[in-house]
Amino acid sequence: MQRFFLGIDVGSVSTNLVMIDGQGDVRETLYLRTQGKPLVSIQAGLRQLAKDYDDAMIAAVGTTGSGRMLADVLVGADVVKNEITTHAAAATHLVPAVRTILEIGGQDSKLILCRDGVVTDFAMNTVCAAGTGSFLDQQAARMQMPIEKLGAMALEAKHAVRIAGRCAVFAESDMIHKQQTGHGLPEIVAGLCAALVRNFLSNLAKGKRLEAPFVFQGGVAANVGMKQAFEEALGAPVIVPPQHGVMGAIGAALLAKEWVESHGVATRFKGMAVADAVVQAGSWECSDCANGCEVIEVITAGSPVARWGDRCGKWAARMTRDEQDVAWGDLAAGDAERTTAAGSFVG
Repeated sequence: MQRFFLGIDVGSVSTNLVMIDGQGDVRETLYLRTQGKPLVSIQAGLRQLAKDYDDAMIAAVGTTGSGRMLADVLVGADVVKNEITTHAAAATHLVPAVRTILEIGGQDSKLILCRDGVVTDFAMNTVCAAGTGSFLDQQAARMQMPIEKLGAMALEAKHAVRIAGRCAVFAESDMIHKQQTGHGLPEIVAGLCAALVRNFLSNLAKGKRLEAPFVFQGGVAANVGMKQAFEEALGAPVIVPPQHGVMGAIGAALLAKEWVESHGVATRFKGMAVADAVVQAGSWECSDCANGCEVIEVITAGSPVARWGDRCGKWAARMTRDEQDVAWGDLAAGDAERTTAAGSFVG
């Protein structure tokens, strides 16, 4: 039976699931809107995958993204990795010579520097929405055009007007002003792309040496206007991988594959049955000390299966990985037939 490796990337805007084969080739990709319900979106993705893949075919699972811990608790991941690690893993797998990774997602952006396949430096922007996918979505809606056409319109411009790109609020007001003074939409959109690239480079690349080959990934990489603006600013070609929108999930799957194969262990995957499990997530504020930690708790079948968020670790410590598996009851029964010595590798 052919073995497959599942990667799950749970972000604020989208939840991506990717299946790769034993050679590391992408066999299946799913892009779902998270819509503020990460557990629901993960389960919806698993239900779709269950039509073509059964439990025995899944050899390893990796999770990443801002909702990686929730995904781990739900599916039983073998590796739980941050976005920097997974995006770098995917980029170096698809473009081994890559030295600079430009990643722009729905709510944040990342710059990752690699040398010989190893991450040497990185920077993230999670403070301002300027330049992210959600901001571009908002501007496309304001101009009453599909987001898919925004980049193509930028390529129609004879020149790019100057737009202030350091702040989402100022950028929008500047665009409105340019429209009111008679500038054409293509020139305004091209100016917006150029401004967002300037913002990205000034915020994340300050003091860093950027070298080709450049790889542009994340949902915003679909915008050809942004690709062109990066190429003009960097003075070099920019590579956009075919699976640019799901690179985090690809990296998670690759790292999960590497983990189980290098350690000779079986997967902790709970099985496709978790797609129909009743799972709830909530939080409360611990008042036992002045820290006032917000403790996140995941509950299924009336029992907690995971807790985190407490600085001292006393709540999280009460839920060991073995206790989590026991709490899943029948859903985790399939694990009893596999080797359960493998712990989840979190990093």
